[in-house]
Amino acid sequence: MKRAFLSGPYLLWMVLFTLIPLGIVIYYAFTDSVTGAFTLRNLAAIGSYLPIFLRSVWLAVVSALICLILGYPVAWCIAQTKPTTQRFLYMLVMLPMCISFLLRTLAWVSLLEDTGIVNRILGSIGIGPLKLMRNDGAVILGMVYNYLPYMIMPLYTVIMKIDHRLVEAAQDLGCGTLQVFTRVTLPLSIPGIVSGITMVFVPAVSTFYISQKLGGTSSTLIGDVIESQFKTAYNPNLGAALSLVLMILVLVCVAVMNRFTGDDESVATI
Repeated sequence: MKRAFLSGPYLLWMVLFTLIPLGIVIYYAFTDSVTGAFTLRNLAAIGSYLPIFLRSVWLAVVSALICLILGYPVAWCIAQTKPTTQRFLYMLVMLPMCISFLLRTLAWVSLLEDTGIVNRILGSIGIGPLKLMRNDGAVILGMVYNYLPYMIMPLYTVIMKIDHRLVEAAQDLGCGTLQVFTRVTLPLSIPGIVSGITMVFVPAVSTFYISQKLGGTSSTLIGDVIESQFKTAYNPNLGAALSLVLMILVLVCVAVMNRFTGDDESVATI
């Protein structure tokens, strides 16, 4: 009884801000924008947006992999330092998140635009101006910059908890540095890798502000299309259908990635 009472606020929050909004999205996705009658026309229209869906997934996957490549060494180095240094470095990783997401993205606009700081520097040495914006590369750069902390934090948490005695045992058995990493550290950090990829992939695949500011018409993502349906095209029914399919896609991708995560005992025996 006490447990049910304590979980009441959480259940109320989930009903008000998760289940009810989800029900509204489902209702609009399966109704006509004019008559309000049940229809599958909105879902049928999603086929024309398949290339945008695939581009969104592709850019999100590339961004997540780049974040993993950059974030893993950072997380490992932080975990190897003294506790006081760890707290300081961890604070530096989180510090950009204290700045508005919009301001961080606009800062890259001022850096990369044709008359921006980078092109002015390149122009002073006779190079450029280069087309640094309005392409997929700029969108990926914006995603990596904004979501890299979401990769570092779970990796650091998992790596820090690895029992150092396992590393010492592997070294005593003759394993070199590379073998220790591939046979001990990397397998034990798989939960952090999966968590980091999930935390980067989910916001990246649904983003729209980064692609609007740093990308061009060829870098339109599904988040841009959904926003336009609500703000420009005034077709919330199609926007709800796109949102519903995107949510299902994200859930499927997360479920697939979680298949690579075993329990602690199975990981520890690798």
